[in-house]
Amino acid sequence: MQQPVSITAFASVSALGNNSENSWKNYLNNSHFLTLKQVNSNKVWVGELTEYDKQAIEKIKNSDTKYKNLDPTVLYALYVARKAIKHTQWQPTDNFGINIGSSRGATTLFEKFYKEFLKTGKSSTLSSPTTTLGNISSWIAHDLQTNGPEISHSITCSTGLHSLLNGVAWLQSGMAKKFMVGASEAPLTDFTIAQMQALKVYSNETDTYPCKAFDLNKTKNTMVLGEGAAVFCLELGNQKNALALIKGIGYATEVLKHNTSVTTDAECFQKSMKMALGSINPDEIDAVVMHAPGTIKGDESEINAINKVFNNNPPFLTTNKWKLGHTFATSGLLSLELAIYMLQHQQVIEVPFANKQPHPKQLKKILVNAVGFGGNAVSVLITK
Repeated sequence: MQQPVSITAFASVSALGNNSENSWKNYLNNSHFLTLKQVNSNKVWVGELTEYDKQAIEKIKNSDTKYKNLDPTVLYALYVARKAIKHTQWQPTDNFGINIGSSRGATTLFEKFYKEFLKTGKSSTLSSPTTTLGNISSWIAHDLQTNGPEISHSITCSTGLHSLLNGVAWLQSGMAKKFMVGASEAPLTDFTIAQMQALKVYSNETDTYPCKAFDLNKTKNTMVLGEGAAVFCLELGNQKNALALIKGIGYATEVLKHNTSVTTDAECFQKSMKMALGSINPDEIDAVVMHAPGTIKGDESEINAINKVFNNNPPFLTTNKWKLGHTFATSGLLSLELAIYMLQHQQVIEVPFANKQPHPKQLKKILVNAVGFGGNAVSVLITK
C-alpha cells in the first residue's frame, strides 16, 4: 500500500447487538448468541438480530413513506450507517463515497414478489427497484445526503472485505478523500436456508455449540446463518482519531474446480495473506481472525493455508461465527470489528471448544480473512 488508511469510525448490528460496549461484553463470555427459528416447518439454528434492534429498524422503516417498501438489507445498512456517521465529523458536502455490498441482496422482497408472481402471473410495480443490488448504497447516499460515488457489488461471502478493498483503492488513487464501506445481509428466509441445507453444510447440532467453527475434530458440517450489517469509515493517511490503521491488503481467486470448492490448502488464502503481509515478517503477526465457516473443508483448508504462510508456527487464531453465525457478505467486516476490539482491549477472544493456544504478549498486528464460494479470498492487515 502507498499510504496507510485510517479506520475512523465503524458500526454494526448482529446477534451480538448494535454497539461496541455490548458487543465486546458479549465476546468476553463463552456463550453463543444463536437461537432456534421456525423455517420451512422445521426449527433451525440462526443468528438473529435482537428484538431491540428489530424494533429500532422498524422505526426507520416507518419514519419515511419511501422507506416502507425497502428490503431488510437496505434498512439494516441505514441503521448502521447512521450510527457510524455520528462518530465522525463528515458532512454531506464532503461528497464521501459509499460502497455497500451484499451476497444475497434483497432476499426477503425477492421471495415475496416471486411468490406473488407465481400466484397471479403479475409482478408488483416496485419489485424491480427494491430488489436491485445498487438499492443499498443509493438509499444510504440519499439518507446521508452525500453526492459522492455509490458502488454496490456481490462477491459472495468476501463481499464486505471487497468493499474495503474498493474504498482503499479510491482513497489511494486520490479520487476520494473519505469512503464509507460496508455490507448488509438478511438471509434468514425460507429459500436461502433451504439452499444452504441443500448444500449439506447447515448445522443439525444438538450440542452446546450449534456452530463448531474452528473445531478441527468435527465430523460433520455445522454452518449456521446469521443476519447483520456493518460499515466502516475510511480516510487516507494516519489520522489522529484513527481507531486502527489498514497497513496491508491482499486478494486472490482460485481457478474453479467446483461451484463451491476451495483447494485443500486454500491457495487463494495463501496468496491473499502473503500479499497483505508484503515485506512484513509473518512472525510479527500477533493474531489471525479466520473466516472459518464451520464446515469441515472450509475450516481445514484455511488452517492448512495459515500453516503454510506461517511455516507451521501460526499466531493466535480465532473466529466469531460460532457466536453469531455466518453473515455472508457482512462476515469479513464483523471479523474486522472483532480484530479492532482485540487491539483496543489488548485481549484475544478464545473459541471455547477449540484447542488451547498460548496468548500473545501484545496485540499490534492482526490479519483478517474472508473467502467466498469459488475461492474469492481477501486478507486485511490492521495495526494500532
